[in-house]
Amino acid sequence: MRHPILVSLCLAGTLDLSACGENSANAVDRKLAGVNVVDETNLNDVMLTAADPGEAVNYFRRASTAQPDRLDLQRGLAISLVRAKRHTEAVPAWEKVVADKEATHEDRVALADALIRAGEWDRADTVLDGIPPTHETYRRYRLEAMIADSNEEWDRADSFYETAVGLTTTPAGVLNNWGFSKLTRGDFDDAERLFGDALRHDPGMFTAKNNLVLARGAQRNYDLPVIQMTQIERAKLLYTLALTAIKQNDVVIGQGLLREAIDTHPQHFEEAVRALRALEDNVTN
Repeated sequence: MRHPILVSLCLAGTLDLSACGENSANAVDRKLAGVNVVDETNLNDVMLTAADPGEAVNYFRRASTAQPDRLDLQRGLAISLVRAKRHTEAVPAWEKVVADKEATHEDRVALADALIRAGEWDRADTVLDGIPPTHETYRRYRLEAMIADSNEEWDRADSFYETAVGLTTTPAGVLNNWGFSKLTRGDFDDAERLFGDALRHDPGMFTAKNNLVLARGAQRNYDLPVIQMTQIERAKLLYTLALTAIKQNDVVIGQGLLREAIDTHPQHFEEAVRALRALEDNVTN
């Protein structure tokens, strides 16, 4: 009489063990899935920051094709295309991101950025106009300033640049852009001041150094500013000053600056040598 009971108990035990085994397996799968998500997230971050832009494009293109519903992968592809300077391809990639119901206002700002890089300024302006004014970010105002600049809406540009500067802890780039805007308007004093501000935030920004020299040269101030520079940078800045002087018909000063640039450069300074020869040939003729 005990055998049926024993069999029932054994069967029950077997079923319980089976259930326990399945539960354990499911738990392990869930843990492994969690690890995979973490690993993938880390890999995505690496691809977006440290990886070669071309490799990142290939990675996100494969991943987004395999998982087309993943907005983060579509976004990663769009960002990587911009990093790779493939702006014509980046625009439709960002448009695809923006079309998703989960897209953010910052995605729309990124689309406007890609459009500007692709030379589609009017479309970028339209995209930014469609973003609520409550979305106040450094990137948004920097783009607004650039568009206002391109439309020669100087008051709006200055207002947007000023706002953008106040919204970032690293304003050197936008200060340099603002200074260049002033330079193109002929407001050389303000341009010089803004380039100096940019260099106080980023002493190594050569573009701001070169622009500062242009602003000084436009005022016929052909002395190099007292700023941090390498020997090669000094030679290049002297070359910029020389060309500025020559353009303003200060030819003798330009010749002297070209010679100084050639003597300063630690290697052969081909561009300066060619410019000096052309100038001397022109004077001789």
